[in-house]
Amino acid sequence: MSVGMAEVKSLVPMNLNTTRTNHEAETINHYDNNQEAVASLSLVHILIRRYEPSDQQAIEMIYRDATEEHINPTFIYAMTQPLHITISLFFCIGAYLLSGSVILALISGGAWVGLVYFCCYEFYTSYVREKLRTDMKDIPGHYLSNPDNCFWVAEAEMDGKRRILGIAAVEAIDDGSGKRNGELLQMSVLSTCRRAGLGQRLAKTAEDFCKERGFTKIILSTSFTQRAALAFYDKIGYKHVLVSTQSERPKWLVWMTRLKILYMEKIINCC
Repeated sequence: MSVGMAEVKSLVPMNLNTTRTNHEAETINHYDNNQEAVASLSLVHILIRRYEPSDQQAIEMIYRDATEEHINPTFIYAMTQPLHITISLFFCIGAYLLSGSVILALISGGAWVGLVYFCCYEFYTSYVREKLRTDMKDIPGHYLSNPDNCFWVAEAEMDGKRRILGIAAVEAIDDGSGKRNGELLQMSVLSTCRRAGLGQRLAKTAEDFCKERGFTKIILSTSFTQRAALAFYDKIGYKHVLVSTQSERPKWLVWMTRLKILYMEKIINCC
């Protein structure tokens, strides 16, 4: 069977929902439910197949949620950097010395913190908006019209309904020396279905596709704060090759968020 239509079986956790209103109780309950779900996983049939137009809405939801979940970790990372700590203290102390008001001092420092959060929010949401206006808007034209590109979805029937659980794409690129490589893009898995091997299966599907096309290596990029993603790619054989502050986002956003972009690669064809 071709890589574009690979059928596999996997264990995926049941959907986890908590209804507690108390935040601490909700966190504990969510953890307990997750442990219980992992212990009682159901064997479901997973189909990894090429994109179909009817998948579009589910794909956009998964992609948006998987990208925007990095806003808070990025904000925490940014606010623990010496630059933002210094600037926040500068505004607090400066406002207090000028006005003698503790409230004004707190407001001044809080305004800078709020600006940092806005920048972290805008970094990811503007990226999602751009992608949903460009290549993700026309997946057949961008990924499926070229035989060296592809876009896959991981689909399962759960509770009697067909659900999209994950997505991944590959785009062919030329490294300038005549060698062709594949770039792994849009790799996202529904949050309730992680740690069940689904990401590995999507990555393996992409890798097999690249091998069939004779690509030398697969490359990808991810941000420094995406620790789970970095650990995942390390586990499946990707190596760090470059750390950069260059991004598709405006320079001032990158400066405010203090983000570093990590580039990784995996050699798949040595000859």
